[in-house]
Amino acid sequence: MNNIIEQLQELFVAQFDAPAKFIARAPGRVNLIGEHTDYNQGLVLPMAIDRAVWLAFTPNNTSYMNVIATNFNNEQRKIDLRNLTAAHEGWAEYIKGIAEQLKQYFNAELLGCDAVIYSEVPIGAGLSSSAALELAAARALSQCNKIKWDPVLMAQLAQKAENEWVGVNCGIMDQLICAVGKKNHAVLIDCKNLAYEYCHLPKAIAIVVMDTSTRRGLVESHYNERREQCEFAAKSLGKASLREVTFAELEQLKNDDEVYRRAKHVVSECERTLETKQAMAKNDLIHLGKLFKASHQSLAHDFEVTNNALNQIVAIANQQPTCYGARMTGAGFGGCAVALVNENGLAEFCKNVALDFTEKTGLDADIHVVKAEDGVSLIVMDA
Repeated sequence: MNNIIEQLQELFVAQFDAPAKFIARAPGRVNLIGEHTDYNQGLVLPMAIDRAVWLAFTPNNTSYMNVIATNFNNEQRKIDLRNLTAAHEGWAEYIKGIAEQLKQYFNAELLGCDAVIYSEVPIGAGLSSSAALELAAARALSQCNKIKWDPVLMAQLAQKAENEWVGVNCGIMDQLICAVGKKNHAVLIDCKNLAYEYCHLPKAIAIVVMDTSTRRGLVESHYNERREQCEFAAKSLGKASLREVTFAELEQLKNDDEVYRRAKHVVSECERTLETKQAMAKNDLIHLGKLFKASHQSLAHDFEVTNNALNQIVAIANQQPTCYGARMTGAGFGGCAVALVNENGLAEFCKNVALDFTEKTGLDADIHVVKAEDGVSLIVMDA
């Protein structure tokens, strides 16, 4: 962490001639289980990870945010907070979106800052780099405008920004886990009422994220289509969401096979998520692995959001003797898978998966061993 802060300060000084006064840190996340259930008001079990978006900033008492993104060749954006307009400016749209939501919610004009952003979260990999950027920007703007930090409220505003400004009809999970994560814990989130419960991670287990190096853009993908299918299924059954649907009621959808399978995944995934919480409490690693494998099969065959690379890396991981279970994680259509691995066989697991994946696909996988970390934080730098 100290190295990142030092590097950020060096970059900030080079651009703005003085050290940053604050650094906002917003973690990425990996969802252990509960995929495509959040926008169906279901259950999810993610954890914030020790990879974050870092935003070094100094309030400038103007109506502009002068932002430099180190991950994009030091691209610079001057964001006019008085006149926010969508301009398809890539990463800057996430900042504009959360700024617009803060303006609307607090009915106030915003003061800006000079800022440098650096992301450790792989972009487009399904580890919520976008939610982390939104929350880092929200934390910075809150500080600049003396807005009290409310993690749940800020997560809700960030979700609205992604829905209404960016155009991705996502649920609340990514933003909420980014805001409320806790070190050494996963978080069971009820997306119907935003209640959440910290769940201590099992002992002697490592969480391994396997990035297939394949990417998807959620706006262009079938993500929104899947949400529409789920909403159609719930409406067909006279329910507000698929969270309220039972397995018996699913039978009424069988005349439309595709819609039936979409709904079946959501209903079964909510059940698996609750079972996962219970298995974690018992440290039942064998059952945890079975739940992971069942989740991936459902995502591949019923919800159809995997691709060949995801299926290959999950199969390779599950063949390793030290792996309890693996599954795709995130929205799918590319990106990452997650595996539960015995700590004693961790190095061998990572090596074997990377080699076998390259041999079978010709792609290089980035393997990340991640730990559960706290949610959004603000670091006040020395004067």
